[in-house]
Amino acid sequence: MPTTIKEERLRWVLPIINKELRLKDVAKVCPHSQRSLERWVAAYKKYGEMGLEPKSTRPRSHPNETAIRIKERVIELRKKTQKCALKLKWQLEKEGIFIHKNTIQKIIKTEGLVRKYKIRKLKYKYIKVPLSPGELVEIDVKYVPGRLGNRRYYQFTAIDCATRWRYLKIYDEQANANAIDFLKKVLKISQFRIRAIKTDNGCIFTNRYVGYAKSSDPLNPRLHPLDMLCQELNILHYLIDPGKPAQNGKVERSHRSDQEIFYDRNKFKDVVDLKRKIRIWNNYYNNLEHCGLGGKTPNEMLELLTIQKPTNVCV
Repeated sequence: MPTTIKEERLRWVLPIINKELRLKDVAKVCPHSQRSLERWVAAYKKYGEMGLEPKSTRPRSHPNETAIRIKERVIELRKKTQKCALKLKWQLEKEGIFIHKNTIQKIIKTEGLVRKYKIRKLKYKYIKVPLSPGELVEIDVKYVPGRLGNRRYYQFTAIDCATRWRYLKIYDEQANANAIDFLKKVLKISQFRIRAIKTDNGCIFTNRYVGYAKSSDPLNPRLHPLDMLCQELNILHYLIDPGKPAQNGKVERSHRSDQEIFYDRNKFKDVVDLKRKIRIWNNYYNNLEHCGLGGKTPNEMLELLTIQKPTNVCV
């Protein structure tokens, strides 16, 4: 008995090929149709036994297949910007191309443009509290990779939790004076009033875990200069729990973007070149679509949330 489709077809075709039986006589006892026998005999005469191998019936094209020009545009943007599928979808919509993000993901995966590593993400249910611009600003420091002129530099970062608007500045050391100067720069350049800031427990932000215990009067310790400035400006200063950087999640996530998109792709001649490029990158970041903002940019979100409410006028 035949064990494959090819052997089954040969069983009925060979007697016809060898002229032992006529095709119409074989068709009377064959469980397959006469048309199938005619097709098999023609394939055998043209290709031999290989012509009787079963072929896939899967269609080679789909009527709703994505146009080649759109695929090429997706691949071009992915290679150029390294944006995720959702951000690429928003950017393509601005160009008049409407395509589902899942389709973009398939194109990226087919072309091998996905990340080489994959991290299993744990899904949490977060309660999002609506914030207004300036209600909470996260501040942190990032090491600038490598050295310039045999010196190490530091990137001070401030990000508004409501709009993801950021301000960056480069300093040559981590010092209390630089932290105070940076906060004053943020207050000067921001278009909103800052009501509270949140930092980690570094010694340039607080002396709670370093200086309080060493104070001559532990019950009335000497305040950190940054805390004194916050009290003077009526700004609340929150501290995250020790060893919990996720509580400063927005600024930490922005530092990841800094590393992957800015520092890994740029080289700097000197600190002047670094400061010039960091200003360009910060401007680009503030005009970049964010998944956490529903496809809006920080500047668009800032403009949306800072619309002045009509004041009540007493007559």
